[in-house]
Amino acid sequence: MLHGDQQGLFDLDFCIPSECADRLESGQSDLGIVPSGELPRLGLKMIPGTGIACRGPVRSILLVSKVPRREIRVLAADTSSRTSVRLARILLARNDGVKPRVLGFPPDLAAMLEAADAALIIGDPALRVDVSRCPYPVFDLGEEWTATTGLPMVFAVWAGRPECVTPELTQPFLDSCRFGLAHIEEIVRLESAARGFAPELVRDYFARCVTLELGAQEYRGLDLFLDMVKHVDA
Repeated sequence: MLHGDQQGLFDLDFCIPSECADRLESGQSDLGIVPSGELPRLGLKMIPGTGIACRGPVRSILLVSKVPRREIRVLAADTSSRTSVRLARILLARNDGVKPRVLGFPPDLAAMLEAADAALIIGDPALRVDVSRCPYPVFDLGEEWTATTGLPMVFAVWAGRPECVTPELTQPFLDSCRFGLAHIEEIVRLESAARGFAPELVRDYFARCVTLELGAQEYRGLDLFLDMVKHVDA
């Protein structure tokens, strides 16, 4: 959208996922990358074919617990992605039989674990966690979801108010995604330097951890997740 043939088609703003959803809800924006758990509440229509998903370990959605998981009573969570919070609640309820109280918290792992039994940390802060040196068990929730369900996990999709999502929008979004994938080395170079990551970590993240084109299996996983969200939000 910034560098390919699609540049200039849209007025772009950059926000965290939860803020994207809020801007669509308020009418400030027409289209956005939306946490998938927000789709039913907002009544949004998806732009098919692109999003953010994983088919195994995602590396950027981590649950760190200082107690056995069945003893988690309070979970400190970075709430910038509401889908990740719902995913943690679903997996803890399904796999461990616990429904912890969730505290919204800035993504500071030490402070989170001081205030709660476990911490949910996402995005760049999760990528900065040295899993091999963490004194507590670290659980990759993308990996746990796929192991539990046998399906990919879709964290976010492009969506908008129904009247804004026309058939003509699909191709520019697919083309923009494919342009980015074709220029992944340039993205690795720019983003690793800007964010202070090793290029190898960024390259591995895009190559192994995230899926940006969504197919039938991703949408099956999304449908299952949204069905489970109904129960966890009840």
